[in-house]
Amino acid sequence: MAYVSELSYYQELAALMNAHPEDYEILGEVDLNLGLVMTGQAADLRVRLQFEGLGCTEVSALEEGGEHSCDCWLEGDLEAWGEMFDDIHVNGMATGRKTVNSLTLLGDRIDIRANDPLGKDLFFRFNQTVQQFLDGAAELEQSVV
Repeated sequence: MAYVSELSYYQELAALMNAHPEDYEILGEVDLNLGLVMTGQAADLRVRLQFEGLGCTEVSALEEGGEHSCDCWLEGDLEAWGEMFDDIHVNGMATGRKTVNSLTLLGDRIDIRANDPLGKDLFFRFNQTVQQFLDGAAELEQSVV
């Protein structure tokens, strides 16, 4: 079992997405280089997710500051990320204020950042695909932060 604070968790989510591109057809093709930055007491996790077409073509670790090479990045504390994934496991998908769209609009625990306005726009253009990708966690074993 991989934990939400480990790179392998996102590699498993990418494998799930790539195995079922038909689930993403209705959302359309994506071209997004997204960073995830999860800050924690023990250590931070920085992940690059490269979405192309109907799949996730790259999942890799980022060095500190590497998120600036992405179109945009989601940054928040590991506890907030864990709460979103817990909601996904309980409900089969993120609900209410636990979706990435709601969390980033509130911006108090997870924020959307970019080097320019176009980067932020790309996130909001493709956030349904990002959410469906993260909702794939419902099919993985229960996560522990």
